[in-house]
Amino acid sequence: MQTEPSYRGRFAPSPTGPLHFGSLVAALGSWLFARQARGQWLVRIEDLDPPREVPGAAERQLETLAAFGLVPDQAPWFQSTRGGAYALALDALLASGDAFECHCSRGDLEASGGVHRRCVGRPRPGRLPAIRLRLPDGERAFHDRIQGDVRQDLGREVGDVVLRRADGFWAYQLAVVVDDADQGISDVVRGADLLDSTPRQVYLQQRLGLPTPAYAHLPLVRDADGRKLGKSLAALPVDGQDPLPALHAAWRFLGQDPAQLPARGTPKQVLAAAVAGFDATRIPRQNHWSPVQEK
Repeated sequence: MQTEPSYRGRFAPSPTGPLHFGSLVAALGSWLFARQARGQWLVRIEDLDPPREVPGAAERQLETLAAFGLVPDQAPWFQSTRGGAYALALDALLASGDAFECHCSRGDLEASGGVHRRCVGRPRPGRLPAIRLRLPDGERAFHDRIQGDVRQDLGREVGDVVLRRADGFWAYQLAVVVDDADQGISDVVRGADLLDSTPRQVYLQQRLGLPTPAYAHLPLVRDADGRKLGKSLAALPVDGQDPLPALHAAWRFLGQDPAQLPARGTPKQVLAAAVAGFDATRIPRQNHWSPVQEK
């Protein structure tokens, strides 16, 4: 009888533009962790924000990943099809009192620096309430495989987070927790821009009675001015027609030994060498190197 792999990782891009170098680093890093553990690697498309999405971007991202040899072990999930699962989780949180309706706008929360601790807004005609998760005061901690111990006072530093927006769209925090559990994700490997979100996600997992994956947050890729290569910048899109230079650059960015990879070959051959030579302990917490320096 064949058993399921105990390790399940994933890569979850948003379809807001082409796959850029920062996304490639996250994809390669999560793929390497999964393959070295002889586990599964999945892809989930985070298409929860239609106003920001670019038509056809998800398909082009998947095509680019395939050109780099990064092919998921199962058909990709699209979060836009998962509303029923999110609604069930939200209903459970509302029933338990962990979630509540909120009419506060961003302007209402300016005085508190955007941190929601109590409702100060009033209902407005034609506008739905948002649904928020009630976060307690008190420091909470988790251990990250790359970044070490992370501590955060959820109530004072974060405040009650949105689970469903006032425009009716699902919020990332709820969707990612529900999907990681439903896909059986054991290990989350992603960019350090999401490190700050992890304590609230762990708390939400606990309130929903869901398992907590292990976490590893990769260093961020920054542009020449030190800014994160955000999706909104569509920065440095990688070339699926010539994948090896970007693969080598992503490998070096993750702190790995360049001598481990062949200078030539197919992406499949390069990735096989990468799995054999991958050393997670070499990944830096931060990396001030930018691919711009190599241009």
